Amino acid sequence: MRVQSSATASTGIAVPAPTRTFGTVQAALGVAAFSLTFPATAWGLEGFGPWSIVAVRSVLAALVAGGCLLALRVPMPSRRHWPGLAVVVAGVVVGFPLLTTLALQTSTTAHAAVVVGLLPLTTALLSALRMGTRPSRTFWTAALAGAAAVVAFTVQQSGGALTTADLYLFAALLVCAAGYTEGGRLAGVMPGWQVIAWALVLCLPFSLPAAALALSFEPVHLTAHSAAGLLWVAAGSQFVGLVVWYRGMAAIGIPKASQLQLAQPLLTLVWSVLLLGEHLTVAAPLTAAAVLVCIAVTQRARG
Repeated sequence: MRVQSSATASTGIAVPAPTRTFGTVQAALGVAAFSLTFPATAWGLEGFGPWSIVAVRSVLAALVAGGCLLALRVPMPSRRHWPGLAVVVAGVVVGFPLLTTLALQTSTTAHAAVVVGLLPLTTALLSALRMGTRPSRTFWTAALAGAAAVVAFTVQQSGGALTTADLYLFAALLVCAAGYTEGGRLAGVMPGWQVIAWALVLCLPFSLPAAALALSFEPVHLTAHSAAGLLWVAAGSQFVGLVVWYRGMAAIGIPKASQLQLAQPLLTLVWSVLLLGEHLTVAAPLTAAAVLVCIAVTQRARG
């Protein structure tokens, strides 16, 4: 049985090949946007405190999302979808940005990116529990192999010692995977962009006072880097990236879309070198090759 998206799982209708291809492209664009999140956050932390950057990025993204909803006169989502949107808020809008930002105060973006490379497997596991999807053994073997490569890279880089930053990152994995899974399910019953748009808007009554409070306690030193970083995590990572990501998940299914994210830590490593001047070790290209092979296998595996 082929792995189906949340939309087709409920209808039993097979997803046409063009839809799968377009969905894969959209999910890949989401991964590309997310790969810049950590370097952009590192830039933002040059001028903003960790609590400020998380709250302000949510407010800015909510303003963009709210403007789109108003311009298109989108009606409020049904009340039955509110619990799912709350999970998206807790995992994607608040939890993941906050936990990773706290981690990046003491961790390099390269190290954080590789730890978060476990996100695809975590998302696939939660999806199997939440959605009842049953990917094939080949799929799981390739997914576990990709995760093993990421873990081996992490252990090699950190010398086998877990830090407080690693604990933040592992917690971020869980909450983000829950948000991705629930968002992917909701994207099967409403347009993907509306999922994240409504999640951001519903969070605004909390993020707005949180931003005002954080800015009053944490000093701001506005620079070109900090402004660019904040704008990217707000518009690129928090809204546009999630729009195409949820649309992609709805088209090709949560498990397969999640495996595209195996490429995210490797892309982030490249950005960390180009934008932050971090050192890229010899192990990185070897991990990249192994991960890309795993991606190819998971995308071809039948459920």
